[in-house]
Amino acid sequence: MIKLNDLKISYRIGNRVIEAVNGVTLTIPDGSIVGIAGESGCGKSTLMKAIYGDIQSPMSLSGGSIEYGMKGADGLPVTTQTIRREWFKSISYIPQSSMNSLNPVIRIRDQFTDFPGTDSNKKRVLERARAYIGKLGLPAEAMESYPHQLSGGMRQRVMIALATFFQPELIIADEPTTALDVVVQKEILLLLMEVQELMGNTILVVSHDMGVHYQVTHKMLIMYAGRVVEYGDTESVFADPQHPYTKMLIDSLPTIGDDSMRGVLASMAGAGGDRAYRVEPELIEVKPGHFMARPSQSVGAAA
Repeated sequence: MIKLNDLKISYRIGNRVIEAVNGVTLTIPDGSIVGIAGESGCGKSTLMKAIYGDIQSPMSLSGGSIEYGMKGADGLPVTTQTIRREWFKSISYIPQSSMNSLNPVIRIRDQFTDFPGTDSNKKRVLERARAYIGKLGLPAEAMESYPHQLSGGMRQRVMIALATFFQPELIIADEPTTALDVVVQKEILLLLMEVQELMGNTILVVSHDMGVHYQVTHKMLIMYAGRVVEYGDTESVFADPQHPYTKMLIDSLPTIGDDSMRGVLASMAGAGGDRAYRVEPELIEVKPGHFMARPSQSVGAAA
């Protein structure tokens, strides 16, 4: 589905250039849910914006390339130059904050009819939309509501409905359960799994929550300081983490009856203290289908 070739994404702040994604080479297969984990500032969301084609100043593609294994509406291969034409059709995006993404002054039904690329026959669109939201667990009356009249979980379901209305081949979900309580989080995660099973597409799930990845993803990639340090089947990554940073992330997961600060302290140290790691950009296959960047422990912040 997606091939990243030595991808580099930078931000220009005044006279400074900050490399947010630094030399990522990776193949993301189709038909699976792929999780992207790492602490805040490691480059997760920047990488997803680049794949989505949302590259705007001060962000820029400073090196490498992205190959999309899909064809657009015109039948031609999708490229970084044409990806924006495929928004909501071949590729779609579920943002973190549904309240900030939905238009607050129009009803949900109008969010569907005003959606880019929808049929000009509004009656037909509404019929399809009503049937579709029902499949996603939303009541029919939600179509007549304004966003503020819906709960956070229902708004997120609306966002998922909008993002998947055209059955895109690739969906990017950026922290899809942020600010939701644990019960609603589970409902949203199950919904994403059902959507992927129904459509057979690829979903990239960005989250700092390792528990989210454990529940829903088939494959995982771990990012640290703008680079991918580990990539493999989720079960393999959790059962046998290879990179020290991955081990820290997994150790930070709370367990029942454990009131120690062990995992939290390890995670904080790995973020930039004297246990930080420098990593080589090339991934090596440490076991079938499980890759790791070779670490070399160093003092100070990671490169």
